[in-house]
Amino acid sequence: MEEYRVLLADDEEEIRMGISRKLDWSSLGFVLVGEAGNGEEALELAEQLHPDVVLTDIKMPFLDGLELCRRLRQSLPGAKLVVFSGFDDFEYARQAVSMGVSEYILKPINAAELSQVLTKLRVQLDKQRLERRDMETLRRRYEESLPVLRELFYTRLLSGQLRPEQVQDRAARYEIDLPAGLWIAALLHVDAAGEGEDTDRDELLLLSVRSFLEEHFSLEGASARVVLYGDAAALLVLLSGRDRLYPLLEELERLSLLSRSYLGVPLAAGVGLPCQGPEELHRSVEGARSALDYRALTGGGRVSYIDDLEPQSSADLSFEEEDQRALSAAIKLGPPERAEQVVRQLMERLSQTGLSLSQCHLFLLEVVTCLVRLTRSGGVSVEEVFGKKFTGAVSISDFSSLEELGRWLRERCLRLHELLGRQRTDSAWRMVELAKEYIAENYTDEHLSVEALCSHIHLSPTYFSTLFKREVGMSFTAYVTQVRMDEAVRLLRETDEKTYRIAEQTGYSDPNYFSYVFKRRFGVSPSKFRAGLKI
Repeated sequence: MEEYRVLLADDEEEIRMGISRKLDWSSLGFVLVGEAGNGEEALELAEQLHPDVVLTDIKMPFLDGLELCRRLRQSLPGAKLVVFSGFDDFEYARQAVSMGVSEYILKPINAAELSQVLTKLRVQLDKQRLERRDMETLRRRYEESLPVLRELFYTRLLSGQLRPEQVQDRAARYEIDLPAGLWIAALLHVDAAGEGEDTDRDELLLLSVRSFLEEHFSLEGASARVVLYGDAAALLVLLSGRDRLYPLLEELERLSLLSRSYLGVPLAAGVGLPCQGPEELHRSVEGARSALDYRALTGGGRVSYIDDLEPQSSADLSFEEEDQRALSAAIKLGPPERAEQVVRQLMERLSQTGLSLSQCHLFLLEVVTCLVRLTRSGGVSVEEVFGKKFTGAVSISDFSSLEELGRWLRERCLRLHELLGRQRTDSAWRMVELAKEYIAENYTDEHLSVEALCSHIHLSPTYFSTLFKREVGMSFTAYVTQVRMDEAVRLLRETDEKTYRIAEQTGYSDPNYFSYVFKRRFGVSPSKFRAGLKI
């Protein structure tokens, strides 16, 4: 089993050597990965080494053990903290416990006692590791549940309960291939009227229908999958082109007749309108359900196609709430290709209706209104997206064709996508610049901290730390140290100030710690650095 990593911090070298040599780390299930002589050094090593256990003295220079524990609790919340103290003081113990310290040990440290503590911690760490491995068990159970999850996915897809941007993500999660293209849905259920009994509610019969369709559906230029949906079997078909539509209706007629000999009952089918992409299948299902309802009223044949019953001239062209969500998400969060895809789908819906340009005017206004809202809410100038002459009044007559309208919408969406993305980048840059300005003005304050800075610029410390490191390439602490050391070098070169005064002017109240940090950075003490300048 992999050994747990330990970091040891104590300002007394003899104690560190004693602990390091007297414990049989490997047999205890641990490995000592680092030693520190003060709290500041321990904090930096912890950021680099990510130990599972930190053993620290409570009294150390530069940063004491309690403050070290407080900071480690934020940066390494999973680490076990053990505090050593030469003071049998209840207040120290109380503070240590309040910071989530696992153990509090009085000096002098007994190797046997420390071994017992580490053994106890190993049990706790083993339990945590086991819990993480249990996640693998949960993942296996998840895979075993995939069939049920897939059925649930299809139910939500066909009911319109998934937002367009969720469909492909969920499909990939459940290992379902739903390629882009021309889709159409048909609902098939047992024709109860033909048998004089309520067999459409028979779940076993529905399972038989699904198996029958999976085995016998055959159409060149089309691929299909069958799922149970309510009281029917939904046949979801990907067509290679619109010329496959009427052959599909003929195939459904064949299956309806064939079902009588195979299942002993006839099947009735309702077929919805073709749609562009699986994200629109719920619309096709709605049409298929309506086709079945019409059949019940008209006493029609075995297969009913909604376009025969509701001509496309009455098609619904409203820009619905889910359309707004899809367009907004694509522009704000998706790649440019996603924005282009959504615009293309909107334009295909327009072209499929067969309506004149003048009849599409209201739809266009709804789309443009959505884009204007996005522009203003994102803090972007409307003129930057639509041009200086834009007044908000866009007419369908401004465009000679749906193709020209589609290009105009695509250009506006891509422009808005670019401006919003640039603004996010600029915002991050501005925040980092504000932080740098604050550090430049306050690096002389020994109490300068990321918390104080974040309070000034109104950001959470966690978000700021991630943002700052991503933009600057180093942590807040490292950057502050760099600023202070650069200023220290300048003062050593240009002034005759004493070292302790330079320490004060660069944010270090302890001259010894200033010298320690300086030497670690430049390899020589401040006095030797200055002496070297005079050679």
